[in-house]
Amino acid sequence: MEISAILTPMVFLGIAGAFFGIILSIASKVFYVEVDPKVAEVRDALPGANCGACGFPGCDGLAEAIANGTSPVNGCVIGGAETAEKVSQVMGVNAENVDRNVAVVHCQGDCDKAKNKYDYNDLVDCRLIADYQQGAKACNYGCCGGGTCVSVCEFDAIHMVNGVAVVDKEKCVACMKCINICPKKIISLRPYKSKTVVECKSLDSGKVVRNNCSIGCIGCGICEKNCPKDAIHVENNLASIDYDKCINCGICVSKCPTGAIYCEYPERVEKMKQKEKEKKEKERQAKIAEAQAKKAAAEKKALENKVTS
Repeated sequence: MEISAILTPMVFLGIAGAFFGIILSIASKVFYVEVDPKVAEVRDALPGANCGACGFPGCDGLAEAIANGTSPVNGCVIGGAETAEKVSQVMGVNAENVDRNVAVVHCQGDCDKAKNKYDYNDLVDCRLIADYQQGAKACNYGCCGGGTCVSVCEFDAIHMVNGVAVVDKEKCVACMKCINICPKKIISLRPYKSKTVVECKSLDSGKVVRNNCSIGCIGCGICEKNCPKDAIHVENNLASIDYDKCINCGICVSKCPTGAIYCEYPERVEKMKQKEKEKKEKERQAKIAEAQAKKAAAEKKALENKVTS
């Protein structure tokens, strides 16, 4: 075999390699996208599981969101407090000052409180249930009760209780999987420290709500009128809480006529209701006493007029 037969292709490949190398070098400079070094630092602080539990497409997506300020430093639900501390050091913030969020199901219409339009006996999947007449419940905004949210939760933080999904806030890591899969969109995030929640999503009129569910929000506005911090408002027949303003005083809970507002301090609310009841009774007795006094005064005056005449 001649040497030229070997050298020729080698030279050709060498020239081609050099040519494409130059092209790639030029292309890398032309199409270079500057990367925020902080994104890379945050990415290094993350566990690298790429699980998607944070709601972003992997750790790279979360790192970019944290660096841009669109996600909190504790956005990695898998990494927990340790990862949050590392990321907070990169971002120059205190991880302890970042509020933890947990999921909440805005529905209390269980089997005892909500009416049904029909009995569903098919495959147990909320997406299938919601496809037919918006679910079996008379309230079109209520929990379907299929437990699809339970099946996607990897942290055992949500369970079905008498036909309604209920979140265990101590176990919830705000991965948002239950939120994303719920066909009724009745699951949302709330601050962990918040102890007062409107657990209803119905936009129906009060009359319709009362007919469908005994514990739904009827949009009466009593909570809004009595809130001392302007933290709750009624819009489209539904009350909603501004968690930044709410101080968990419990007044709205004690005033709600249907029990649509859930709280984590029932004993305090019961005391408030008892005080309100006692106050109303005192006012009632005072009115009775006033009426009796007026009646007695009128009778006395009538008697005096009769004597003088």
